[in-house]
Amino acid sequence: MRAPHTERGRLVLVLCLAAAVTLFTATVPLLRGWFDLRVYYGTVDAWMHHGGHIYDYRVPGTTYGFTYPPFAALSMLPMAFVGLSTAIVCALLLNLAAVSFVLWILIGPELRRYGWFGWALAACALALLEPVRDTFSFGQVNLLLLALVLTDAWLLSSGRGRFAGIGIGLAAAVKLTPAVFIGLLLIARRWRAAAVATAVAVAATLLAAWAAPGASRFYWAHALWDTNRVGRLDYVSNQSLQGVLARLAAPDDPSHAAWALAVLAVLAVWVWRTHRALRSGDWRAAFALTGLTACLISPITWVHHLVWLLPSFAVLVHARRLRLAAVLYAVLCSSVVWLWFDDASGIDGFLGSNTYVWITLGLLLWLPVGQPRADRLPLSQSASATTAPTANPAVPASTALAGQSGAAAAAVGTAVAPDRDTAGRSGRSEPTGVTRPAAVKPQSSSERASS
Repeated sequence: MRAPHTERGRLVLVLCLAAAVTLFTATVPLLRGWFDLRVYYGTVDAWMHHGGHIYDYRVPGTTYGFTYPPFAALSMLPMAFVGLSTAIVCALLLNLAAVSFVLWILIGPELRRYGWFGWALAACALALLEPVRDTFSFGQVNLLLLALVLTDAWLLSSGRGRFAGIGIGLAAAVKLTPAVFIGLLLIARRWRAAAVATAVAVAATLLAAWAAPGASRFYWAHALWDTNRVGRLDYVSNQSLQGVLARLAAPDDPSHAAWALAVLAVLAVWVWRTHRALRSGDWRAAFALTGLTACLISPITWVHHLVWLLPSFAVLVHARRLRLAAVLYAVLCSSVVWLWFDDASGIDGFLGSNTYVWITLGLLLWLPVGQPRADRLPLSQSASATTAPTANPAVPASTALAGQSGAAAAAVGTAVAPDRDTAGRSGRSEPTGVTRPAAVKPQSSSERASS
């Protein structure tokens, strides 16, 4: 089925898609009442106006509080000077801006080619994707962090490597998981960008330590090492390797040794596949593989964290794996893991409750790496005498949105490929969103808080 060629036909198609998205979101309990945003807002409000401590605040009637590093609270201070409703509107606008920027990075040329029609199709597709809709509904920060990381990708690919690393450093200071992208820069021998990212993360952390010394000491000495403050490891929303092991061991604690071995295995695969991608100049795949690895090795990866899979969809679409992209997209829209919300035992529970983990792991193992040479455009190479020259292509965007009815749902484009540098949670925040019968709270207080 080909996309309509007339403006009227395109408008009718977009209206039908918008109606389908509206029907879906109206009939499935997706709205989370901005719970995570209320955690952020209550934390900074109590800190600034009531003499409270960052990690002492709890959302009234729950056990959920702040779980991010202190710099995250510092960066959210402007919320303390506005009302909650204003903060919600600002969060919506920031997430809309972030998702627009991510789309521009991943499929910018296609969006410019098809104008409003391309943007409308992409918006409808992303509105159904569970990690994206949960990020909006909880008022989460995942899309903002993804945009920061992709900003560095854009800087490197456009010859502005002097400032590359700032986005990754800021993202790592707000939430620790994006720090794995510093590892990517090291593997790629982007020494300057890696140094900038590290320096920014350290500087932001020291700034937070100066602004809130007590909270900083508590976080780095205690809160960071206590995953129970974030939530239950065996909660079905935890789609990480640790979540798989925790559900297998429940009600006992998972083996730390087994988790460490699994993490080491994933890191080994990541280094191997990323190095292979970089040798062929396939930077979009390198960034995608790093996002997948971050989701797998993090002790807790709530469903809304899986926005880090978007660059992998970009790689699939660029590699013409449209059917696979559409199938994986449909699964990630289905909220299928919540079928095992109450009981993840048995073979069906092992396979079904970890569906998103299997998708992430499968992409890490089999994501297409090494774009065809004809698709690559050479970028400037480092003049390092100790480093073998490596072609660094400017990555073209993915196939057109039009004419791909199955691909429209998976249209997340291709990640930008950076070139070489010029110089050589006392609390927990709210759990992730769920698709299940509505409850008094977004999730039971015995389950988990989002991070």
